[in-house]
Amino acid sequence: MLYKVEMVVNIPPDMPKEVADEIKRREKNYAQKLQREGKWRHIWRIVGSYANVSIFDVDSHSELHDIISNLPLFPYMDIRVEALCRHPSAIREDDS
Repeated sequence: MLYKVEMVVNIPPDMPKEVADEIKRREKNYAQKLQREGKWRHIWRIVGSYANVSIFDVDSHSELHDIISNLPLFPYMDIRVEALCRHPSAIREDDS
């Protein structure tokens, strides 16, 4: 199942830099692990924002929920999820 996930990060301005840096390091490691596993298929940065648009390929709504809620930055994110399905005009065979 494919999902478009929009994430906007709102780290509190009073969070110590070393704490924020550690959370970001853990976030990057977790995100790259999920990418290598094929769960996090695409990630794009939103220009001018601390935000991204991502495509996830998971087996269920519950799996996506678990993945998102385990993101180290999750407590500081506004997240929007939309389920996707293959468009009948798509020509690529690997995007379902």
